[in-house]
Amino acid sequence: MPSVPTTRVGPVTDSTATDPTAPDASPTSPLTGGQAMARQLATEGVRHIFGIPGVQLDYASDGLAGFADQLQFINARHEQTTTYAADGYARTTGRIGVALVVPGPGVLNAGAGLVTALSCSSKVLLISGQIPSMGIGKGYGLLHEIPDQSGILARLCRSSTLVTDAGQVAGALHGAIVQLQNGPGPVAVELPPDVLSGRTEGAAIGPEPAGTPPAGSSDDLAAAAERLAAAERPVILAGGGAVAAGTWDELTELAEALGAPLVSTTNGKGSFDNRHPMTFLPLASKELLGRADTVLFVGSRCLDGRGNVTRTAEGATLIALNDDPASFGPPRSFDVTITGDARTGSAALTAMLDGERAPWLTDADDVRQRMLDELAPLEPQLLYARALRAALPDDAVLVNELTQVGYMARFVYDVRHPRSYVDPGYQGTLGYGYPTAIGAAVGNPDRPVVSVNGDGGFGYGLAEMSTVMNHGIPLVGVVFRDDAYGNVQRMHKMQFDGVHLGTELTNPDMLALASAFGMAGYRAESPDELQSLLSAAIDAREPALIDVPLGIMPDPWSIVMRPWRPAS
Repeated sequence: MPSVPTTRVGPVTDSTATDPTAPDASPTSPLTGGQAMARQLATEGVRHIFGIPGVQLDYASDGLAGFADQLQFINARHEQTTTYAADGYARTTGRIGVALVVPGPGVLNAGAGLVTALSCSSKVLLISGQIPSMGIGKGYGLLHEIPDQSGILARLCRSSTLVTDAGQVAGALHGAIVQLQNGPGPVAVELPPDVLSGRTEGAAIGPEPAGTPPAGSSDDLAAAAERLAAAERPVILAGGGAVAAGTWDELTELAEALGAPLVSTTNGKGSFDNRHPMTFLPLASKELLGRADTVLFVGSRCLDGRGNVTRTAEGATLIALNDDPASFGPPRSFDVTITGDARTGSAALTAMLDGERAPWLTDADDVRQRMLDELAPLEPQLLYARALRAALPDDAVLVNELTQVGYMARFVYDVRHPRSYVDPGYQGTLGYGYPTAIGAAVGNPDRPVVSVNGDGGFGYGLAEMSTVMNHGIPLVGVVFRDDAYGNVQRMHKMQFDGVHLGTELTNPDMLALASAFGMAGYRAESPDELQSLLSAAIDAREPALIDVPLGIMPDPWSIVMRPWRPAS
């Protein structure tokens, strides 16, 4: 996604240059920039903000305090949690997630969550502090100054706006929110301390309804519909863009119209209901694409994490629907491309087809069984992943981490409710899970939220147990503990004749850790125990941590990455 240059909003006045933190005491300027910020967020319908206070944000904090009946401030223990939580909030609610951090190190720490939001096309608004306006770009060595913070944010976000006048705070935030409502990916607004403490008479700007994302050009859609209608063995493959667009109903309706199997990549997991008879879990994509004469890619970049193009049958017609035309370029090659939204584009294609067709795949159950047979050697991961599904209600949110059981869940955990599965996307951000799940739990107080972690990833954010307890967030964390960066350790051993470096971990006693935070703690020694304890923790609707000690587990990659070959 191309970066958008930083913009500046508003003039820098002489008074801010002489005293960048003193508010204008004029009686005709009733609001500070911080109060205008809080008022605009409340007017836009924002209800939660994830952040950490700091000296450059004092007037922002004061503004939020004045709107405490409308805006709940969730104070975290690390800046990376602010954007991770905003991401989890956005992806599981469909609303905009908002984070607030100080400049410099705060922005850099929050950057991990920004790139995850960027990779998952998540609607995250980062409000960051800045150094005083008079010092920006001067290299004075002011507190928290870093080189070209605005440029850094512009490259990590769809756009970044530096506000230089209190009277423009509301407009900048309104513009950012309108942009987020009408397209995917994070957006940043920078507010220097003199802007936050300055005075403004400006009114709040009323919210605007989100527009309808474009489906694509009528000519491209018609060309794609013609190819799909003529196909004998069409398959639909959904990627992460389909999840971001909210294709839950539209994709299954399109599959019914085509009589086509519907399968997702691991990044596209959660874009449709896996209980629908025409849907398949990600591992089945190898066989389905190998048998298809026409493939419609919806919201997929059609590349794996190492740049390999998605494999299809030789000679198959390839059609791509994506809102980012950069996803159509080499090394990929398509017969038809549609630059459009995954949801509205899918609906438009369905409208161009003549009713429903009978499914061409007559051995769907056999395909599913072959997929499960491939995974059968991967124990105990398979049993633990099944225990997660058995314990979670259909509408529960599972935030899946980079861990041995989490890798298995990508392939066997079936999604049954919209916005109920969260994965880090192509960033593969170790340690994102528990902080992200905090945002999901805050945004979904009536739905259970479960965070699946390895002990390596959990260590990044275990201080956020304090945040969970501080705000009474009923998040259940499950830690699969092998006292190592287990996946890395196994790969080192396999590649380097048993030699591995930096992979062993010393962990706290997880039950004692939970007790130290005043949190309920449990230990599960088997998949059956995990299912039972997780069900009980969910029913209790209180913060909990479940420790699951594990030994060495078999390598999943040699199986899940093995290419499909038709039976002879």
